[in-house]
Amino acid sequence: MYKIPLFDLNYDEEEEQAVLGTIRSKWISMGKKCEELENLFTEAMFGKGENPTAMASKVSEINEVIKGGSITLANCTVALHLACYVLGIKEGDEVICPALTFAASVNCIKYVGATPVFCDVKSNTDLNMDASKIESLLTRRTKAIIVMHYAGFPCDMDAIMDIAKRNNLFVIEDACHGPLSEYKGQKLGTIGDIGCFSFFSNKNISTGEGGMLVTKKEELYKRIKLLRSHGMTTSSYERSKGHATSYDIVDIGFNYRMDDIHASLGYAQMKKLPGDLDKRAELRLKYIENLKDIQGIHVPFINNTEFVSNYIMPIVLADSNMHRRDTVREKLSDFGIQTSVHYPAVHRFSAYKKYKKSLPITEYVTDNEITLPMYAALTKWDVDYICEKLQESIINT
Repeated sequence: MYKIPLFDLNYDEEEEQAVLGTIRSKWISMGKKCEELENLFTEAMFGKGENPTAMASKVSEINEVIKGGSITLANCTVALHLACYVLGIKEGDEVICPALTFAASVNCIKYVGATPVFCDVKSNTDLNMDASKIESLLTRRTKAIIVMHYAGFPCDMDAIMDIAKRNNLFVIEDACHGPLSEYKGQKLGTIGDIGCFSFFSNKNISTGEGGMLVTKKEELYKRIKLLRSHGMTTSSYERSKGHATSYDIVDIGFNYRMDDIHASLGYAQMKKLPGDLDKRAELRLKYIENLKDIQGIHVPFINNTEFVSNYIMPIVLADSNMHRRDTVREKLSDFGIQTSVHYPAVHRFSAYKKYKKSLPITEYVTDNEITLPMYAALTKWDVDYICEKLQESIINT
């Protein structure tokens, strides 16, 4: 057991009661709780930025304006797959994407038979895809751009959306790190054609497994709702309530549904999210205060002024290599501090060898990044201890 773990669930009796209530309702598959979570998420993403439990705006009014909304799904991976699928990305197409990401951001391209084209990140202090490098990667086969907002910090969406508009490309936002993160007044995930979110156990919203897809486009919204449940015109929940007695299959879909048990956890987590993010913001400020005095490290996104989720707390060792980085991590582990690496670069994986290219900044970052603990229950004393031991470990390595 670590003295300070990398992550800690923000769970208490609210989640317990939410699950118990769903079980006692005797409806546990996709139903009312999924609808409630979708409505709450839509208000949070497309509303005016208020606390999602205190918003005056009604989801029906928002849906009328944007014509789309939020769709609960089994996880973020299937959200990314559906995004590629409904946008018509197919064999022969190319999709520009980062390599400094979890593999799901790239696997979804292969699911539809398309080819990933990897783009380098901007710098050791900006770990998002470098928008200035995208145009050099465009070909007549380019169909879309997938961005991943690293740690919840926004990519340069003005530049990326401009490139997409001028070249008739789709934009998919992997916003799994960034629920409620903002870019110039817009929530991440709402800027491109489709946004995808993860509710995996270590994310800001934790349901074990689960995800959400958001879109403002009515035609995409309607088709994705069909595809997530076999292409059926009515759901089991609707039929159980007497709203229909039969159904048709109008599209060849998938079983990508979330269930009401996971949705009830998501609803409880959403209510806590604003307070959780405020605490994370305070902890990041404490980290920055301490880290600025440590020689030999880069602190990514140190000059960010947007409101972000602070999903993780990354640092990058300067003038280093993978062996030194791993030695520093081992020393921190000896001090009872759990760390991680976000991420092994996708283009180095065996499954992607034939797409491998030179991505010098991505490769340096993936060899020298250390993810420090970050969660709402972390204390400022914990941050002081982590930074003290980090400095000691760097000096002695």
